[in-house]
Amino acid sequence: MILIGENLNVMNKIIGKALKERDARPIVEEAKRQKERGMDFIDINLGPARRDGPQLMEWVVKTIQEEIGDSPPLCLDTSNIEAMEAGLAIHKGKAIINSIMCRPERYEKMIPLAVKYNAYIIALMWGPEGLPRDENERGALAAELIYAANEAGIPNEDIFVDGVVTPVNIQQPQVMSLLKFQGMLQDMFPGIKSTCGLSNVSNGPPKHLRPILNQTFMVMLERKGMYSCIADAYDDRLIEIARGKRPDIVEVIYKVMDGEEIDMGSLSKELQDYVKTARVLLGHTLYSDSWLEL
Repeated sequence: MILIGENLNVMNKIIGKALKERDARPIVEEAKRQKERGMDFIDINLGPARRDGPQLMEWVVKTIQEEIGDSPPLCLDTSNIEAMEAGLAIHKGKAIINSIMCRPERYEKMIPLAVKYNAYIIALMWGPEGLPRDENERGALAAELIYAANEAGIPNEDIFVDGVVTPVNIQQPQVMSLLKFQGMLQDMFPGIKSTCGLSNVSNGPPKHLRPILNQTFMVMLERKGMYSCIADAYDDRLIEIARGKRPDIVEVIYKVMDGEEIDMGSLSKELQDYVKTARVLLGHTLYSDSWLEL
């Protein structure tokens, strides 16, 4: 699993303050830590960046790459199109544009930037009506956006499709919809890549439950062909799983996905928790904050 570190984010108090004050030290330290932890890309999330957006993005990209070089490359994340172009223009290596919504007024402006600067794109399945209701609507949006990108000369191999992850505690059925969509992608668009904002699945549940939700969902998505995820660079267990170091966890989650009978008494408490979490994500058990205690 390719990992895109999510932690260099304007919503982080330390990072947000550093961006506002143009204080390079916290930003460079964060980028260096993510590089040390083996992130394949580092997401630079500036949000709307309405004030001095182009200047800010240019400064951030230059500041980081002067310290860590062009590896790992950066995933540029802002809704400000001018700021996006400023970052792409100065970025060394092949950046990712995060992201392009399936709305003509957005992709007709953003796709040419990807062509001009030879960037990857994240094609976000967020349409004119917002979140798609099911995997079929996701597929329709994907066809529209990927066709537009292909017509402009962007091959499937440079496109990461993001089907949109939603919080399991408020939209539990959407978990299965995304898994079904993920399983359809390669048949629909051979060679396509994929990604997701993994931590969104646990956005809302108590803090101590977030890691196991993220880890379990990552395993489930990867089995359906997920190529990468935007994730917490400081979740040690998640990184272990992504790098193939916890096959026992992967195996037990697959058994739940396959509907196999599982002898809970034969499992460690750790593996029991992954079984319970997989059942919640698949909708076998209704979500509650106490699912690990049951």
